[in-house]
Amino acid sequence: MKAAFFTLGCKVNQYESNEMAIRLKNSGFTLVSPKEEADVYIVNSCTVTAESSRKSRQAVRRLKNDHPQSVVVLTGCYPQAFEEEARQVTQADIVLGTNTNTQLLDRLQAFLETGVRSVNVAPHVKNASFVGDTVSDFEGHTRAFIKIQDGCNRRCTYCIIPKSRGFSRSKPLEAVKKELADVAENGYKEVVFVGINLSSYGMDCGLDLADALLLAEKTPGITRIRLGSLEPDHISDDLIEKLQGLTKFCPQFHLSLQSGSNAVLKRMNRHYTADEYELLCDKLKKAFPDLTLTTDIIVGFPGETETEFEETAAFVRQIGFMKVHIFPFSAREGTPAYTMQDKINNTVKGERCTALQTLCEQQRFAFLQAQAGKTFDVLFETPKNGIQTGYTKQYIPVQVIHETPLTGRILHVTVTGAERDACVGKIVF
Repeated sequence: MKAAFFTLGCKVNQYESNEMAIRLKNSGFTLVSPKEEADVYIVNSCTVTAESSRKSRQAVRRLKNDHPQSVVVLTGCYPQAFEEEARQVTQADIVLGTNTNTQLLDRLQAFLETGVRSVNVAPHVKNASFVGDTVSDFEGHTRAFIKIQDGCNRRCTYCIIPKSRGFSRSKPLEAVKKELADVAENGYKEVVFVGINLSSYGMDCGLDLADALLLAEKTPGITRIRLGSLEPDHISDDLIEKLQGLTKFCPQFHLSLQSGSNAVLKRMNRHYTADEYELLCDKLKKAFPDLTLTTDIIVGFPGETETEFEETAAFVRQIGFMKVHIFPFSAREGTPAYTMQDKINNTVKGERCTALQTLCEQQRFAFLQAQAGKTFDVLFETPKNGIQTGYTKQYIPVQVIHETPLTGRILHVTVTGAERDACVGKIVF
């Protein structure tokens, strides 16, 4: 039988789709693209915003409409957080949550035998162990994503993720070690550690993030170690010192900001002030002079005044982020922010998003232009439309013209200029 995955959301979701795909493949399924005909379509959903949930429902309905004889599965964060809503998506023959996606094969077999629809969403419980397989092949990617942490103990007032992902839990070091060895054996030179709250890795078992990074540092074949999104108040001086001692560490820090206004940060129940965030950035810049900083920002949080928005814009200028992901506030039922007063109307949110996006794009282009004349080691991805694109250790995108594919190779490239969203350069042989 043929199975296809349609994955929405973050790198953790992509990783878990790979986990489920491996289980199906080991049981005799053939994996195909979701654009192809398949017997089973699995929608691995996201629910971080209302729009993410809508897209998840839309994907299920479209797949069932286009392939009425196929089995359609809805799994992931959306049904875990909103089980009753997910039950109403009747085009899904099987509904599973993030806590039950390991049942996919059993539920599929049961449905194929009986034709009876099933909804299996189990609540997360405190002190649960990390559950998951190891993944060693990431088809279509030149870097390996390794999920080492799941869940979040934070209770940011806007965030539904703790409900969909449960409490923080860490992958055992032995499993991390095996996975690193496997991906290295499969030829991956760069590993990216990911998690729902990655910087809390090890807090539930007497370890810290550096313990996992040290394993990667010692793994033959791995030449680059990169981190996913981090919570700024989890980055201690001790962790910074340990990162400095790693020769393979990529100095790119994605530090979740959300707002540059202290008043807004307090309403969000974030655990730092703008001043503390800036102090951390200063420490990191001293420790890693060639680092890049990226972040996320929510625009239009309830009660956000024009002055508070301008504080965020000024803070973006001050820090000098290489890239900023901007999201309009999305009210999620079940979170404290859902019932907050002084909601910002969509027109104002849109105007503020556009203004901040313009600022961030100008700042990014200026940064890319400033790289002219520098030479970097670039890990190349699969070429598109004749353009070879790769990334430096700082995650700066670099494009070159070259006749033969450079996928998976790390080459020296001298930057000669910049386009709107990437540097351009020439390979130095």
